[in-house]
Amino acid sequence: MTIDLLDRRALNRAYLDRQLLLRRHEMPALSAIEHLVGMQSQAPNPPYVGLWTRLEGFGFDELAGLMHDRSAVRIVLMRGTLHLVSARDARFLRPLTQPLMERAVATGSGGRDVNGIDLAAVRDTAAKLFAEQPRTDKEMRALLAGHFPDHEPDVVNWAARSMIPLVQVPPRGIWGKPGLATHTTLDAWLGEATDAVESSLERMVLRYLAAFGPATVMDMQHWSGLTGLNKVVEAVAGDLVTFTDENGRTLYDLPDAPRPAPDTPAPIRFVPDFDNLTLSHADRTRVISEEHRKRVFTINGIIRATVLVDGFVAGMWKMEKKRGVATLRIELFDRVSSSDETALAEEGARLLNAAHPDAKEHAAVEFV
Repeated sequence: MTIDLLDRRALNRAYLDRQLLLRRHEMPALSAIEHLVGMQSQAPNPPYVGLWTRLEGFGFDELAGLMHDRSAVRIVLMRGTLHLVSARDARFLRPLTQPLMERAVATGSGGRDVNGIDLAAVRDTAAKLFAEQPRTDKEMRALLAGHFPDHEPDVVNWAARSMIPLVQVPPRGIWGKPGLATHTTLDAWLGEATDAVESSLERMVLRYLAAFGPATVMDMQHWSGLTGLNKVVEAVAGDLVTFTDENGRTLYDLPDAPRPAPDTPAPIRFVPDFDNLTLSHADRTRVISEEHRKRVFTINGIIRATVLVDGFVAGMWKMEKKRGVATLRIELFDRVSSSDETALAEEGARLLNAAHPDAKEHAAVEFV
């Protein structure tokens, strides 16, 4: 075990490297998704931009293909939120994060009253209905109301969706394809598992460090939504190295993980809304200041898309297509150099072309 200090810039460069953001990488999209231990997918489109900004030569149809052939799925996992993961990781991660969902139901999260509801019966009944065919919330509320007429259909449906591993199926999640959120069970979508997937909290922690480290135990718990990870870290401590941050907190890391020099150049990057880059640490200052975080994180739970300048969040961006015209607008928090502004405009134009290749016109990137 070694102890050394990592300042904010050192943590930033290590984190960007793990997140595939110091340079674009030549790797299949599925490999990147697994390296990142999934991608936040509360909205359908952000993972497409998240992969584009990280991978060399990524085309949006590559991810659409993975969704269609069921190599990648969208399922509730870490923090009880929807993530895009590989089929392998869906089976690996869901048993580890299942206690989050079970606890939410048991405590009636969000003020939902589950008293008197036979939750085991709800789970078994709903699982059969979801497995028969993919169903929308509206369909499930109506079906469950027939089985549990004495309880609020919205609450019964919420409990069922929380307890059962469900996949949100295409066309939802396909770039440019509208569609209602429709769910079926993980096993119905992927088929019964033929090879046992060993779900291990120790392995999950090591994978987290590979994608998000160096990190504290609090960071790991913030990312996963789980508690009690101190004991898990203690179990693998012999395989880790330790550092301290500028506040004296202990950071754990993999011995051979990249930790570039603090002055390593960091390119302009467009990070999509809800990206795990800004969500996965208790202390997010390695990539975004607290002042800027308050502007990016809205009170209604929206995490806005951001731009990175010199490795740190420097503003927000929004892309839209109206009447065949694709436009990208950037709102910077502070002035940047003319060379950075030029790089933002050029990178934004490339994103517009990748995201909307069929647009009649690509409007110039606008700074607002």
